[in-house]
Amino acid sequence: MGWKKWQAAAVAFLAACLILAVALGSKSGDTVLEFGMFAGSNWGVANADSCIIIDKAIEKFEKAHPGVRIHYYSGIPKDDYSEWLARKILNGETPDVFMVLSNDFDKMVSLGVLASLDTWMDKDQKFQRSAFFQTALASGVRDQQQYALPYETVPMLMFVNKTLLNQSGFGVPDSDWDWEQLMRICKRITKDTDEDGRVDQFGTYNYGWAEAAYSNGGKLFDENGTKCYIHSEQVAQAVRYVNELTDLNQGQKVTQEDFDGGHVAFMPLSFAEYRTYKTYPYKIKKYSTFQWDCITLPAGPEGDNISEVDSLLVGISSHSHKKRLAWEFLKTLTYDEEIQMEIFRYSQGASVLRDVTGSEQMEEILRRDMEASDRVIDHTLLSTVIEKGRDTPRFDRYGEAFALAESEILKIYEEEKNVDSSLKIARRTIEHFLAQ
Repeated sequence: MGWKKWQAAAVAFLAACLILAVALGSKSGDTVLEFGMFAGSNWGVANADSCIIIDKAIEKFEKAHPGVRIHYYSGIPKDDYSEWLARKILNGETPDVFMVLSNDFDKMVSLGVLASLDTWMDKDQKFQRSAFFQTALASGVRDQQQYALPYETVPMLMFVNKTLLNQSGFGVPDSDWDWEQLMRICKRITKDTDEDGRVDQFGTYNYGWAEAAYSNGGKLFDENGTKCYIHSEQVAQAVRYVNELTDLNQGQKVTQEDFDGGHVAFMPLSFAEYRTYKTYPYKIKKYSTFQWDCITLPAGPEGDNISEVDSLLVGISSHSHKKRLAWEFLKTLTYDEEIQMEIFRYSQGASVLRDVTGSEQMEEILRRDMEASDRVIDHTLLSTVIEKGRDTPRFDRYGEAFALAESEILKIYEEEKNVDSSLKIARRTIEHFLAQ
């Protein structure tokens, strides 16, 4: 082959390679955003559709941003996610956008892994903070800076055994009920039904001092995990109240089996559990022998019908070189109403956007998988519970600090100690632990 022919062939070959590269590039994406996520539910319930919402968000984002592709690793269990993410960070491979578990948030902020979002939020004219439930939005704040946005949120509710209440002459309490009403119902319901000398029907299961403290206006810790408020009067009242409820059981330990068998009137459960066990097939497996519903937690004398609210967060890596695109994808996940409505279709949580969770469309979606006789939770009630709720603490050692508080209060119950003085001692013990 002559030089000119060889040169022409080479040019043609290179041109063909360039055309192929462009074609492949447009198909696979010129720019790749890495997204860190885990499989399954964040709320401890079964969910086989966890990736559907993400895939829909990716499809919508990529369509609006030609030449950009989102890549994520599928199949990472939630229990392994923190370790997987830590390895990525140590290897300098932090995803551009990633989910942030409650126990990891404070650590990510302290290590400088999460980028502050305030500048992006303030300069984006299409973004309004007020679109979010403020409780959910505040879960991504540390030191007055927004480091993550909420993607999905779950409040605690009160499970009500309607069948047992009706048999005892009660209806389902209104959403503004209080401690006094709960105590009155529990006193009548708690009894020995088979006359063998042992109580076998109970008022509450798993309703503890923390749930009572939240609904009494109590606060357990500051956001940084340095101060403990377990000695406050609001918490002390809650501890006394739950002790009084427990005394009704006359020493009998209430179990999950008692509740599942229909022998307990009330139990706190998350909105995710409500959604799971109101639909098939889990309803048949779990609570098919009695009718049940969910309402707010009862208000204490110093509080309101509020409860703990937990939110799954998503943030942007401080080391990302594609922060503008990362911000746009973060908005698609958390701020796009169409994607947020998919949470009610394919997950068990609630949308973090007021207009989505507060819509009648949300109720219609929930109603599709329930029996016609079942009442769907009212969108106004759900919105109120989320907005008024108390955000789950996110400092690094919260789990250990709360377990220590539980242990100290258990001693008060078992040893019949003075509540006020014992809680003051417990506060010092917990703050000493937090200071280590």
